[in-house]
Amino acid sequence: MRVIGLMSGTSYDAVDAAATELRLEGDELVMSPLGAISVPWPGEVRRGIEDVLPPAVTTAEAVCRLDTDVGRVFADAAVRAVEALCPGGADLVVSHGQTVHHWVEDGRVRGTLQLGAPAWIAEATGLPVVSGLRGRDVAAGGQGAPLVSMVDALLLRGRPGVAAALNLGGIANITVLDPRTGPLAFDTGPANALLDAAVRHFTGGVRHYDEDGRGAARGRVSPGLLALLLAEPYYRRPAPKTTGKELFRLDRLLDALAAEPVPEPDDVLATLTRLTAVTVADACRAHGVGELVVSGGGVRNPVLLRVIGEELPGVRVLPSDALGLPAAAKEALAFAVLGFLTVHGLPGTVPSCTGARHASLLGGITPGREPLRLPPPAADAPTRLRIAPPPR
Repeated sequence: MRVIGLMSGTSYDAVDAAATELRLEGDELVMSPLGAISVPWPGEVRRGIEDVLPPAVTTAEAVCRLDTDVGRVFADAAVRAVEALCPGGADLVVSHGQTVHHWVEDGRVRGTLQLGAPAWIAEATGLPVVSGLRGRDVAAGGQGAPLVSMVDALLLRGRPGVAAALNLGGIANITVLDPRTGPLAFDTGPANALLDAAVRHFTGGVRHYDEDGRGAARGRVSPGLLALLLAEPYYRRPAPKTTGKELFRLDRLLDALAAEPVPEPDDVLATLTRLTAVTVADACRAHGVGELVVSGGGVRNPVLLRVIGEELPGVRVLPSDALGLPAAAKEALAFAVLGFLTVHGLPGTVPSCTGARHASLLGGITPGREPLRLPPPAADAPTRLRIAPPPR
């Protein structure tokens, strides 16, 4: 089955569309990546996303308009992906949507909201669409994240010692696979969220991220600001746990800077880069990680990767590309897998990773132009992921 996975993370810099061929062979899920594209958000839609994110006050009309606008951008990305990556056509689209709120009270997730009406994708591509993947896990008592932990656990199975997969998006999340205890996953804290917010703030919106970590490389870490940021109670909560821009956002950073002034913007960027590295390293040390497989947009920041390596001497740090899984497209491919599991009647969550009472089938299905015909339910869930070239 050829599947298009669509993803836009908490950095909302672009919609990533990845194509892959997926098939079940015994206890293996075989993935053959076919390529990926990235579609930047139109400026007005990006501003619309910014305008509804916490702590903003919004209206039902604004949310309705944004749901349509996001759906249309996702639809455009899906059409482009089918044309560029699947000349023979695709069978299914899986859309993560754009998260605008993750409702957390006292460490418990009460709800989660992703915008991007799937009807626009189904109409534009003619293909069935799986969407709304997080809500079912939340209803089952889970955090609704990190959902990529299912793919991480399958990918890391059989790695020597304690291996972990780290995704550096707006928020950093980690999946730890210890053969003695089973998989565990959680958000470690911010990856690019605060860095991007700081760059936009200091440049008046001219730049949106610290390209190649150049600003952080020029700066010096402020011990006072770093200590203040590390005092955030989230870091001491037990896993599984999730967070987002409702916690790690610009106004909170500015409050910290008011209490602990740092005059040079590059010093702020250096401190925020070290914050991500320290919180990732603390999570790895707490679980005895010996190998860290890294993916997500943060892999394009060599300074961030270097600082993580400094905080984790003795730990092997490598990109997921080394295991055959393209680092830049990892999340889009992961959601393609989750949708594939859904249409085959298989759960897409690992309860020990999300904190849910049980594993769940994820999402809802919007039919395409043809009558909806699902594959026969699979008898058994896969236990490992194998990356292979596309069959000829």
